[in-house]
Amino acid sequence: MDSKILLESGTNELEILEFTLGDNYYGINVAKIKTIMKYEKVTPIPNAHPSIEGVFMPRDVMITAIDLKNCLGRGESEPKGLFIITNFNKLDIAFHVDNVLGIQKISWSEIIKPEVTISSVEEGVAIGIVKKDNKLIIILDFEKIVTDINPETGLKISDINELGERERNMVPILIAEDSPLLNKMIVDCLRRAGYENLTHTENGKQAYDIINYYKAKGTLHDHVRLIISDIEMPEMDGHRLTKLVKTDEATANIPVVLFSSLVNDEMRKKGESLGADAQLSKPEIGNLVKIIDQLVEERHLNN
Repeated sequence: MDSKILLESGTNELEILEFTLGDNYYGINVAKIKTIMKYEKVTPIPNAHPSIEGVFMPRDVMITAIDLKNCLGRGESEPKGLFIITNFNKLDIAFHVDNVLGIQKISWSEIIKPEVTISSVEEGVAIGIVKKDNKLIIILDFEKIVTDINPETGLKISDINELGERERNMVPILIAEDSPLLNKMIVDCLRRAGYENLTHTENGKQAYDIINYYKAKGTLHDHVRLIISDIEMPEMDGHRLTKLVKTDEATANIPVVLFSSLVNDEMRKKGESLGADAQLSKPEIGNLVKIIDQLVEERHLNN
């Protein structure tokens, strides 16, 4: 399938591929997908994580196959069905699913973040839930699934240690990241890198509400001089946030850094068209700090 999204940039819309595991419906952002193929036999890896089925080599590229049903605590998949081949965080990974139903075009505002009171395996690995055609579709957090299997694929915190001792910096930075774990890790990493004046929010809408609040009070410069945003977020995504910031004269000069697992060639073009000042893939936390340092120095944001 062609994974190039034909949506206009910054509209707060996305396309999800709907698929099934047993009688349950799930979704994945089409922007993460390279192709879909029939299940093929894999070679098991000794002592691997129980959710890793093995590896195979379509088109001479080695790909790790993950049993998604096993990840969600629903047993093991049978040797049939489909592989959804994905690319994010600079990794090619195949997810084993039962069936693919088609593509749904939705708005991030339709996606409901699961309540923290929900006690289920899916809640921990869900971006959100959307109701379509009288059924609930769980949008899975594939990034978290992979990081849970192999933490080394997540933020490379060791990169921060290599920066050594740094001076404290009070430039006000606004962060929009819906994953509680990644939100905390980004904040912790930036504080270790010397940045202490941080405001963190769960999505683009919360971040934009803060921007509008301080703009109305006339104190925006005191509270927001740089924005770091994920792309995939319920209610308002990072592309929509970037568009709103960059098309408003009062905020257009605030640098926006998109920090997301979705930064590939296609998504980079979208970010550039919206005016993003920098775009980085999520494992590159060390490079994120370097980009912030550069923007602070170039724009004199700490004055």
